[in-house]
Amino acid sequence: MADSDEVDRIVGDWERERGDLDFAPLQVFSRVDRLSKHLDRARKHAFTQSGLESWEFDVLSALRRAGAPYRLSPKALLQQTLVSSGTMTNRIDRLVSRGLVSRQTDPHDGRGILVEMSAAGLTRVDAAITRLVDAEAELLAGLPSGEQRRLASLLRKLSLGFD
Repeated sequence: MADSDEVDRIVGDWERERGDLDFAPLQVFSRVDRLSKHLDRARKHAFTQSGLESWEFDVLSALRRAGAPYRLSPKALLQQTLVSSGTMTNRIDRLVSRGLVSRQTDPHDGRGILVEMSAAGLTRVDAAITRLVDAEAELLAGLPSGEQRRLASLLRKLSLGFD
């Protein structure tokens, strides 16, 4: 096969040794796993170049997507980042100490607080998302745009069963 990869070799070996099994899932998920490793490296590089850790990007990007004035309650941040409340408190504390966010009193509930992104946080998250999109586009460069859309559609269909 002219366009074979390492997964084809591995699956071919398994089919030879265990012809009684259907290796179709391995064909898909071994590739997803290998691509995930490339994506992790690209993301880490994009975030590092922007002076952020991946968890910092997660919090700052949730604030950025909220739109101006880029603030959310800690509860909303928990829902978007899927971490425990203790972890989120620690993350907010660390972001405050770095000057990337501040805590504000909720104007609608004097007992509540909002986490608001600073100008420095906005600069960093915007740089990181630009680098990330560029890096991910590079990873997909081998596929024409129509195939990229088809792949995204298939992955969405598969992931709906888990979300």
